[in-house]
Amino acid sequence: MVEGFSPYSALLGGALIGLSAALLWIANGRIAGISGIVGGVLAPARGDVAWRATFLAGLFAAPLLYRAAGGALPDLTTPPPLIVVIAAGLLVGFGTRLGRGCTSGHGVCGIARLSPRSLAATGVFLIAAAVTVYVVRHIVGP
Repeated sequence: MVEGFSPYSALLGGALIGLSAALLWIANGRIAGISGIVGGVLAPARGDVAWRATFLAGLFAAPLLYRAAGGALPDLTTPPPLIVVIAAGLLVGFGTRLGRGCTSGHGVCGIARLSPRSLAATGVFLIAAAVTVYVVRHIVGP
């Protein structure tokens, strides 16, 4: 069992993610895919940066507000070497371009829209995650 897991907090978190994605779609007609939102800030179109910057600011502000309200943030006690972080970031960036979206865009918004491409992409994400966990825990070892 995962330490500190609560089905209630998971349910509330999932509902809030779904609500925020739905509100962004209803208010702006935009999909809440983080890679697309960040990509739009890095290569901005005129008049299309404010909502993206606000969304990203909220991502950074949310855990700080949670902590200020008395919530406990997870401990990050074993940082990986910098080269691993850089390689992982480049692989994630390459993967989101290759898959034409990220887990949030495909997994939350795409599945909700019954997009065949998003259903396939999310299946690939889950299979890749399962294989990665198996390799790291059983082949590479702790």
